[in-house]
Amino acid sequence: MNVQTILFTALSSLGANKMRAGLTLLGVVIGVAAVITLMSIGKGVQQSITQRIESLGTNLLFVRPGDANQGGFSRGQGSATTLTMADAFALKDDVFTPSVAAVAPEISTTAQVVAGRNNTNTRIYGVTPEYLAARNFDLSSGEFITPGHVRENSQVVVLGSEVAETLFGFRNPVGQKVRLNSRQFKVIGVLESKGGGNRFFSLDDQALVPITTAYYRLSSQRTAQGGINVQTINVQLHDVDDVDKAIREVATVLRLRHRITREDDFSITSQQETIEALQETTNTFVVFLGAIAGISLLVGGIGIMNIMLVSVTERTREIGIRKAMGAKRRDILLQFVSEATLLSLGGGGVGVTLGFVLSILLNGRSLLGTPTQTVFSPEVAVLALVVSAAIGLFFGIYPAMRAARLHPIEALRYE
Repeated sequence: MNVQTILFTALSSLGANKMRAGLTLLGVVIGVAAVITLMSIGKGVQQSITQRIESLGTNLLFVRPGDANQGGFSRGQGSATTLTMADAFALKDDVFTPSVAAVAPEISTTAQVVAGRNNTNTRIYGVTPEYLAARNFDLSSGEFITPGHVRENSQVVVLGSEVAETLFGFRNPVGQKVRLNSRQFKVIGVLESKGGGNRFFSLDDQALVPITTAYYRLSSQRTAQGGINVQTINVQLHDVDDVDKAIREVATVLRLRHRITREDDFSITSQQETIEALQETTNTFVVFLGAIAGISLLVGGIGIMNIMLVSVTERTREIGIRKAMGAKRRDILLQFVSEATLLSLGGGGVGVTLGFVLSILLNGRSLLGTPTQTVFSPEVAVLALVVSAAIGLFFGIYPAMRAARLHPIEALRYE
């Protein structure tokens, strides 16, 4: 039998039981569509997080207290009190750190922000005027924190767009009063939105106050020398290609200031390292989603084997007649394998189409109160189609071999 005859026979056999073939096909369709849809959602989340971090600029270094990795174990990065405002000022030196363009120290805490009857819990960052440019933020209204605000410990606040909307709705919050941990602050500005709609990672759910205000008004920790501890020093570079050079310059300055002879009491990471670490984490998340959806595809394959075994039993006399008329074992084997493969390929094709449509429909839609971004991947679609065909082939081999091994006389006597 040639390929054309085998395919024609397989299609005729499947057409004879349209309802059964359609239900079997449905299992593969659901499996492939689930794989593509969930992978699209996972990749959308990954891309959304990466874009938000990149929007802050890729030419950034983050200096934090504590050793990030010592002997393979983390020492609680950021929990020590080894960095101060004086360290931050020392890093902006044209002689010792020529690669550094700007330095923006920060400290952070959480607080309840209250405006009238509205309130929200958010992250409060104590920053300096350089923070706006160093972290690539823009103002949508009002003004940013000035050196005068820092010197005078002014109780002023710049709200993230999400916080401003929660507290004031569509009203302009600039000039209004809010309370942070029972202290009254004046709103002087609102940050431009960074697209922080994801509840797990939002750049718009924050509020900025002068670093001295955060330290003296909202926090009670002090250094032994009476200086200001900082949790992070954001270092902006002139050129993103000078990352390694800048890390060496910053590390040298801090080692000299801290009189370090052995292990560093600080850690330096780049924005790119942060992005790569998050991508590794989200890759695991995407693979996990794909694996969950793949289970339904496996169930669809088991359904194909079940139906093919039923088909072999029902068509025993037909197999006996074919063998009696000269059909070889190979012909019978190819016939049933081709039927199983056509079922899985047909289901895979419909599943890819359905997955693509669902990915488009879900893009931008709100799921559990969070806007969902999806990214359809042609590579995933092709892989799902190939896997569905392979599953049909794999689960169709046993029924096909069982049919091919039937003895023609026994098959003809089967009732």
